[in-house]
Amino acid sequence: MDYFEKHIRDNKALFDEHKADRSKMWAKIESELSNTKPKVVPLWKSPLFRVAASIVLVLLLSILIGITVYGGQLSGSQNSVVSQELLDIDMHYSNLVQHQVQLVKNHPDLSQEDKDEFLSFMDELDEEYGVLKLEMEKNLGNERVLEAIIGNYKKRIELIENLLRQINDSKMINDDYGYTL
Repeated sequence: MDYFEKHIRDNKALFDEHKADRSKMWAKIESELSNTKPKVVPLWKSPLFRVAASIVLVLLLSILIGITVYGGQLSGSQNSVVSQELLDIDMHYSNLVQHQVQLVKNHPDLSQEDKDEFLSFMDELDEEYGVLKLEMEKNLGNERVLEAIIGNYKKRIELIENLLRQINDSKMINDDYGYTL
């Protein structure tokens, strides 16, 4: 033990000389409580609220940035897939149509009037295709527009095939007359 502790033990009775008046202490505490108004800290001024608000703000901003950066890439990749699909369909059918239109233009048994009438039908279908393609650009994910574009190409091909079949049928009838014995 050190000297200080020894001194306190030896003089313990001297420290007990003054006793606290508990009733007097409580009366003073009560009077101070009744005289003071409760201190109200507005919610927006509390430090805890400020920290929570700044965390929420940072989270919201990061989510918005994430949506604009990554969300644009995701929809862009979907759009590129649909766009690539449309491009593939367009290439396939346009090559078919061009080939068959060339067959009709170069067909020797068709009159110029028949060729012009046929090509006017094809021009109408081309105009319809242009409208559908504009609609597809506005509404890239719309399957109904894509189906309408495919239907347009099918109409063109069917029209060309019907014309060529009629020409070939009439040619066979004329050829049959030449071989009759």
